[in-house]
Amino acid sequence: MNINLEFGKIETMTAMIISVLEKIANLSRWQKQAIVLLLDIILCIQSIWIAYSLRIGVWIYWDLAVQKIVLVALLTMLPVFYFLGVYNAIFRYAGSGMMKTLVRAFIFYSIPMVAIFSVAGIAGVPRTVGILQPIIFFIMVGFSRVTARYLMVDILNRSRFGGEVKTVLIYGAGNAGQQLAASMRSEPAMSMRGYIDDDRRLDGQKLDGDKVFWSGNLQDVINKHAVTDILLALPNISRKKRRAIVDQIQKFKVHVQTLPNVKDIIDGQVSFNDIRELDIEDLLGREPVAPNELLLGRTIVGKIVMVTGAGGSIGSELCRQIVKSGVRKLILFERSEFSLYAIEKELRKYSAEHDLDKIEIVPVLGSVADANRLTEVFALLRPDTVFHAAAYKHVPLVEANPVEGVRNNILGTYEIARAAHIARVSDFILISTDKAVRPTNVMGATKRGAEQIIQALAEESETRFSMVRFGNVLGSSGSVVPLFRQQIQAGGPITLTHRDVTRYFMTIPEAAQLVIQAGGMAKGGEVFVLDMGKSVRIMDLAKTMVHLSGLTIRDKAKPDGDIEIVEIGLRPGEKLYEELIIGNDPKSTVHNRIMMAHESHVGQTGLAELLNQFQKCREPDEAIALLKQLVPEFEHGRDNEEIEKAS
Repeated sequence: MNINLEFGKIETMTAMIISVLEKIANLSRWQKQAIVLLLDIILCIQSIWIAYSLRIGVWIYWDLAVQKIVLVALLTMLPVFYFLGVYNAIFRYAGSGMMKTLVRAFIFYSIPMVAIFSVAGIAGVPRTVGILQPIIFFIMVGFSRVTARYLMVDILNRSRFGGEVKTVLIYGAGNAGQQLAASMRSEPAMSMRGYIDDDRRLDGQKLDGDKVFWSGNLQDVINKHAVTDILLALPNISRKKRRAIVDQIQKFKVHVQTLPNVKDIIDGQVSFNDIRELDIEDLLGREPVAPNELLLGRTIVGKIVMVTGAGGSIGSELCRQIVKSGVRKLILFERSEFSLYAIEKELRKYSAEHDLDKIEIVPVLGSVADANRLTEVFALLRPDTVFHAAAYKHVPLVEANPVEGVRNNILGTYEIARAAHIARVSDFILISTDKAVRPTNVMGATKRGAEQIIQALAEESETRFSMVRFGNVLGSSGSVVPLFRQQIQAGGPITLTHRDVTRYFMTIPEAAQLVIQAGGMAKGGEVFVLDMGKSVRIMDLAKTMVHLSGLTIRDKAKPDGDIEIVEIGLRPGEKLYEELIIGNDPKSTVHNRIMMAHESHVGQTGLAELLNQFQKCREPDEAIALLKQLVPEFEHGRDNEEIEKAS
């Protein structure tokens, strides 16, 4: 009974404190400043009582000496604190910045106090008071600021927060981790339990009151503190090391987020707002390779460069890389008005911010299938290099619209390549896809057809025609990663076409850089193939993303799990796995991530006849039949297993 009464009293006191804090928080800014000023005056007088009494050995609350000290102290404190901005700070966010302001203010406050009382001397006032009082006053003011911050943030903010409080560990006890912890203290939704670090010597140590745990004891720490979230504060580590840490953490039911790379943290200061979800590049462990500047600049530096499909995923990244590489004029060729507007605006902003105003950026609306428009553009703007990225790439949509797929991907490629040949463009680089290898869908077949057009033109043209073939890029439209993330946030299920599907992945910036460098090696007719690393099993990727969201897989073994993974069947023409080379004899190049393949193609005569038939084609079945003539290896609607059995 007595215990219940005590708890009741504590709850009543807590409610009263929160009520007072609420009233203070709702006051106007000048009212809060007035309260703090009044508090500082009271603390100043109290510090004088303490300093004077300690010096003479008797508690004296008011006499002539105290009056003299109070008069000098207040006349010194008020102007110094005002002009040095002590009352301009937001007190609930008191931190190192406020403490620096206080230290500066007390230095200026102490000088006249020491000069008047300790050096010159005042009758009846001990000289040591001029030193003791500023020290005691500083301690009391600093403590009052820390207390105010604790009351306004840890008590008031958390009492206002009605959501679920997450129990957090920060992985990384370095500078980034400590900055993140400091930022988190004002987050009522987060309750920090300490740091995780790989350095065993730090185990049991404390950083600003928070304990450091050795990563080898991670499971025990998670269980003991009921941890729900782990934040990776390791912006400087390699992707391989990050992947090893992620593999270790995903065994536990915790939500994992990370800080971006240190180069992406603009001002070098880490805050809670920098935290993001793990991206697939964090999970793949593939390290980027520094570009070969000579190859990067051969087709760009000082030249007029044209990018088709400039507003698309690959096209826009090519434009970004080209602007950084010293181009003289960049022609943005795009059929979508909004996409063209967006990339032009972005590039002009970047150029202005980085003093690249000499670069001429020319936006051009048009379709690669419009021969007259292409003739006008090439005659007027005279590009030296063309990167042809414009294409329909969405497999199911092109499958449902084969005639339009042919018109854009094959005839469009022919028209722009022909226009480049007539205009005697120096270099023409086609952006191709791994789906062009032994294609089973219309999109892949049209891209292989586009490759054959480029190969045929390369034999007779002064223009150096080449192709660059690669797999999926991260963050492109239709990428599985954002789709899976949306499905997880919605509570599932994750939809998967087949449990054995594998895909290659590469970041868009790396792919764009390698495309430009491959173009720099071209002599004419080459099929360059980018090293995509190891293929990824999409089922494993889905499971990893679920685990790193702090959730579990729901299946027959775990019917109470959080997220179900559902197989919906392969889409028309979809393969279980993709290939990058038709033959088995890739050749190395001067770049260790770019290979080269020499592949057969239809002759000029046969190609001209097929293109003429494509021009007249209006029926889907006819389009597919013509594609099979142009691309003999086209196995429409069959997957890898069926093709291998047939062969």
